[in-house]
Amino acid sequence: MIKRIEPKYFAKELSWLSFNERVLQEAADASVPIIERVRFLGIFSNNLDEFFRVRVANVKRRVLIEKGLDEQTPTKNLLRAIQKKVLKLQDEFDVTYLDVLKGLAHKNIFLINEDQLSPEQGNWLRQYFTDNLQGFIEPIIIDDETNLAALIKDDLTYLICEMLIGKRTQYAAIAIPTTDSPRFIELPREKGKRRRNIIMSDNIIRYCINDIFAAYFNYKQCHVYSMKVTGDADFGLTDDIDQSVLEKLSTGLKQRLHAKPVRIVYERSMSENTVQMLKSKLGITRHDSVVPGGRYHNFKDFISFPNVGRKQLENPSIPPLASKHFTVHSCPFDAIKKRDILLFYPYHKFDHFTEIVRQASFDPTVFSIKICIYRVASNSRIIKSLINAFKNGKKVLVIIELHARFDEQANMEWARILTEAGVKVHFGVPSLKCHSKLCLIGRHEKNKQAYYTHIGTGNFHEKTAKIYTDFSLFTCNPDITNDINLVFDFITHSYKKIAFKHLIVSPISTRAWINESIDNEIKMAKKGYKAEILIKMNNIDDEHVIHKLYDASSAGVKIKMIIRGMCVLVPGIEGLSENIEVISIVDRFLEHTRLVVFHNNASPKVVISSADWMTRNIERRVEVGCPILDPAIKQQLIHIFNLQWSDTTKARIIDKKQQNTYRPRGNKRKIRSQIAAYTYLKDIQYNKT
Repeated sequence: MIKRIEPKYFAKELSWLSFNERVLQEAADASVPIIERVRFLGIFSNNLDEFFRVRVANVKRRVLIEKGLDEQTPTKNLLRAIQKKVLKLQDEFDVTYLDVLKGLAHKNIFLINEDQLSPEQGNWLRQYFTDNLQGFIEPIIIDDETNLAALIKDDLTYLICEMLIGKRTQYAAIAIPTTDSPRFIELPREKGKRRRNIIMSDNIIRYCINDIFAAYFNYKQCHVYSMKVTGDADFGLTDDIDQSVLEKLSTGLKQRLHAKPVRIVYERSMSENTVQMLKSKLGITRHDSVVPGGRYHNFKDFISFPNVGRKQLENPSIPPLASKHFTVHSCPFDAIKKRDILLFYPYHKFDHFTEIVRQASFDPTVFSIKICIYRVASNSRIIKSLINAFKNGKKVLVIIELHARFDEQANMEWARILTEAGVKVHFGVPSLKCHSKLCLIGRHEKNKQAYYTHIGTGNFHEKTAKIYTDFSLFTCNPDITNDINLVFDFITHSYKKIAFKHLIVSPISTRAWINESIDNEIKMAKKGYKAEILIKMNNIDDEHVIHKLYDASSAGVKIKMIIRGMCVLVPGIEGLSENIEVISIVDRFLEHTRLVVFHNNASPKVVISSADWMTRNIERRVEVGCPILDPAIKQQLIHIFNLQWSDTTKARIIDKKQQNTYRPRGNKRKIRSQIAAYTYLKDIQYNKT
């Protein structure tokens, strides 16, 4: 019997879909509060939209390049595998959605459609439509000359109207308003009833369709179906040397607006004639995903589904902790001078960081602030403080990454606002995304220059700091701050050759550091000493690094990995990766921390970083990893990793078949690591540990 050869790598795209399946598992989990289950459906849908805009669009381009080649090329087979997996997930989504509706109904919350309205509710809705929706309805009348692909936006759901006029059919498309009007509307409660009814704006428009078209088209029937298109989100930048970076990016964003579609999702009941009309008008080919679904699309709006019931229908709040190290000092710089401080969001208050920048903006001893901006909140307090710092005579340097995907427009606007305020803005290193999370503040202290720095794993974004888990390290250790100064020097003068003494910086030293650190564990294992690597990442796809981990596993190094998203590495292959275990945690907060611990012969090397172990993060981005020098913080981070590794509630096992099996609890006590981490930090706060 021929032994089956195990694949050494998962396809990136299929691994990503496996991650999104774990998100869908949360929506299907009856132990999750019902409103949170609805919102997980929204997260799943939003993730899938981005997947098609970026990853599937990339695969489709590769297929088109291979045009005319054998039908069985690996890329074409991958595209078919993606389509098969997506259809399977869509079926699971539909089943879960119906189950969630039943769960809502059990709590007296009903998501109803236009056919379930009482006459009184119908009258109320017609008035609501006139007052709140009608003014935002702008139908596209579809005829032979209509270039529908150029008019449809890929971030909206459309109602496709099929008007039967004698022997001909007139089509029209209506975009569902999302920015000008809420998508979920609670109907007035009926007297004496506990039932709470919510209707979507889609169904209000369906109910009032005759108010839109009857005066202009003499139709016998008007059938209405929902549809959504997902376009290619990638775009090219021109090579015109006379264009500025901002002008090039503006051109690219315009290309995105008119990108070719890569997926169409339509209501299953849509007539075949209408489906064929859409395929023809949108230029849908056999390489694109055509997915029949329910009547509602753009489920991303369900992320903001309102809770009209009791508080218990949502996750209980977890009040963020104020760090005791900061609260005992009126000046945050005194706190950092006393010791290195680690914050773990969202369990700690992000306000500590915004307060540091605010106070630095008027502190007379501060002479400079340097910061890297990748994503910030729409009403960023940090931006306001940076502008105030400039007004107060500080030297302010803001590195803004204009290529932060889907935040390009916002970052262009921030660049304009800062520049007009007089702040020095720099757009980083050409051809490299600046993804590092750094802030460096210089102060005059006792006739000397002292520096205070923040190094983190997440963005300076007040909103995501409440829902993403991330580490922030604050230190004034000259060994670190001197290197941080060099990072800013590298970003603004990339032609300089710079050597860093302590920091691990992409694309300069990350790969060499990873190789060296893994080789050291291999050497320890071969000598018979304990050898272990703990890895916490969002994604891992770099085959050189994975091959190195396989070498370590083969040498007897024990490797524990917590990977939230895409994991190309295949664990558990006999003779190759049998010493590698991988789990994934999906829970109420999005796991975003990057942490690596090398056992290092019982003298642990602990590093937090802005970088995943992906080729792009290692070679094509400016990323910064920081070694933890404080022994107490080292132990905290190792303990947090071990807490997450011991999760028996939300941890799924990543195995050779990508089955997403929940880790079996057995006789072990129930551990939900996100709650356990909060409890641990709370105990530290009150000196209980």
